[in-house]
Amino acid sequence: MIYTITLNPAVDYVVKLELVEQGTINRSQDDYKEAGGKGINVSRVLNRLGTTSTALGFVGGFTGKFITDYLEEVDIVHDFVSLQEDTRINIKLKAGNEETEINGKSPTITEKNYNSFVNKLRGLTTEDIVVLAGSLPTFLPDDTYHSIITMLNAQGVSVILDTSGLALEQAIKASPAFIKPNNYELAELFSEKAETDQDIVRLAKRLHEENRIDHVFVSMAKEGAIYVGEAGTFKLSAPKGQAIHSVGAGDSSVAGFLYKWQQTTNAVEAARYAVASGSATAFSKTLCTKDEVEKLLAEVHVTAI
Repeated sequence: MIYTITLNPAVDYVVKLELVEQGTINRSQDDYKEAGGKGINVSRVLNRLGTTSTALGFVGGFTGKFITDYLEEVDIVHDFVSLQEDTRINIKLKAGNEETEINGKSPTITEKNYNSFVNKLRGLTTEDIVVLAGSLPTFLPDDTYHSIITMLNAQGVSVILDTSGLALEQAIKASPAFIKPNNYELAELFSEKAETDQDIVRLAKRLHEENRIDHVFVSMAKEGAIYVGEAGTFKLSAPKGQAIHSVGAGDSSVAGFLYKWQQTTNAVEAARYAVASGSATAFSKTLCTKDEVEKLLAEVHVTAI
């Protein structure tokens, strides 16, 4: 079974305008709401690709109910811990070719809440895969992902990680099976430049070898991606197209890799599917569909480096 964990979910309120003007009233041309958070996005894309998963994490209040109702409408199983405070709302303003995000404050997570969540993980086994994705709530320490990965590794559970900053810096010490930094997050992680393919390969190899991470997938937007890991070192080209919706593209890449890896255990094909999935989301108005991914797959070329 696949479990996706979103410790800091949100209701994403997407608002489209011609122009955002400060200090006055702005009227939207269109708006909609979605269940948001990186782990939830992974579950949504997996669902569209035809793979089931269970969404875990924390939700609360009327916004938390919106998320659970939303997931139930699309037949995604969830087992969240309920909080007293409302799940946050993130506002995504789309004006012309620019996107502006206003992320809400995380709700309080008590020690009792957190222990209830951890207890849901204690029965997982080698038959399970866990996706840890997104930022940490302000009420949890920076080493939270590290602690979760350490526990799951001891149970034989494979862990896929997609986060950044201090949470990523701490978590890689516990050796997750897969990580997906972008080139900027990779540079920040080592406080070094990652401007060339050679820079990226050198830093990714350090993660693979020194931190014992099986698969390091570095996304580079329209430049494609670089993979370093068990299958060797190679670069993947990105399909050509117009970027419409960047939110969720990275989550789609994670879901695409996991979907194809489960099918084939072939890292090259999984990485190709990851690039196609991320691009398909970027080129559409919402998260990708399986048809959209597979139409782009032929444009993803692999070059050994």
